[in-house]
Amino acid sequence: MNEIERFQAEVRDNIAGLRADADVQALSRIWVREIARHRYAYNFSWMGRPAIQFPQDMIGVQELVWRIQPDLIVETGIAHGGSLVYSASLLQLLGGDGIVVGVDVDIRPHNRAAIEQHPMAGRIRMIQGSSIDPAVVEQVREHARGRKSVLVLLDSNHTHEHVLAELRAYAPLVTPDSYIVVFDTLIEDMPADLIQDRPWGPGNNPKTAVHAYLAEDDRFAIDRDMEAKLLITVAPDGWLRRVRT
Repeated sequence: MNEIERFQAEVRDNIAGLRADADVQALSRIWVREIARHRYAYNFSWMGRPAIQFPQDMIGVQELVWRIQPDLIVETGIAHGGSLVYSASLLQLLGGDGIVVGVDVDIRPHNRAAIEQHPMAGRIRMIQGSSIDPAVVEQVREHARGRKSVLVLLDSNHTHEHVLAELRAYAPLVTPDSYIVVFDTLIEDMPADLIQDRPWGPGNNPKTAVHAYLAEDDRFAIDRDMEAKLLITVAPDGWLRRVRT
């Protein structure tokens, strides 16, 4: 075993230890619960655009992009565009002709203008409309045709019904060994009082949709190592790897 292999084995052991450590898992859930009260995810930006993501999850996505080398990343939910810019910048580092396609039911003019004027704009395509509208889904499929490797990130409407429909629509685009990442599954584990004036909450959220989808499609499996290594993630049970064709 050379030094690189030895280090990789050490990391695997670290992750296995984290998966087995119930105390640290519980502490991480408590920490996430408490920082949610302070809108922690709003604090971070990428290349000047608010990302509204945990930095730990951004690192997780970066690891997937480097490993998978996608030439298409599909994102539902655009907001301020930081996540689109992040994905586009990773594709830029990979080289090639990879693009990120973002879908949002309401792309606000000031956000669209900022994204279109960004240095990464050349790798970004935006579609306005509901991510589960058949016409929108077909536009995304058109972008996926001929692509060798596709990664999908879901972060729009967080109701069970909507996320389940997104999974049914976009999971088939994911190439073998790539991922569909479902964000904000942590809603299921948060106190109900943290979710106010929203149509989703405990019992009706992305995590419940993930488990409903996995019950009907055995091509995907939860990557437990990813959430164990991150510890701080908005996507527990949401890192889904395509394990079968």
